[in-house]
Amino acid sequence: MKKWFLLFSFILLVVAGCASKAEEEELAYLDVKMAVEEKLPANQEVELACLVTYGDEKVTDASEVKFEVWKHGTEDRQMIEGKHAGDGKYVANYTFATKGTYSVVAHVTAKNMHNMPKIDVVVE
Repeated sequence: MKKWFLLFSFILLVVAGCASKAEEEELAYLDVKMAVEEKLPANQEVELACLVTYGDEKVTDASEVKFEVWKHGTEDRQMIEGKHAGDGKYVANYTFATKGTYSVVAHVTAKNMHNMPKIDVVVE
């Protein structure tokens, strides 16, 4: 009887340990924070950037990072490839040709997830 109790207790501990590990893994998600100034100059090259993390880990191996840029009131959108600059930061250089309000969306795919944060910027 004692052996069965010990075996049953061991199985419960193993199952509980696996469940708690699975819960921890489920809590991690792909987080993308835009790192772009909200006011930018026209006709000067600026840096579009985002910081990518998965839980507490800085993502250095995203499968895709692109910045989508468009001026409000127009349908013309541009996609600019982002490059890893270290410590989970991805960047692309871009020049806003005219003054106005623009939207910038980072399209990030990593860890089998996709995140698309958006920021509006004013170009003066």
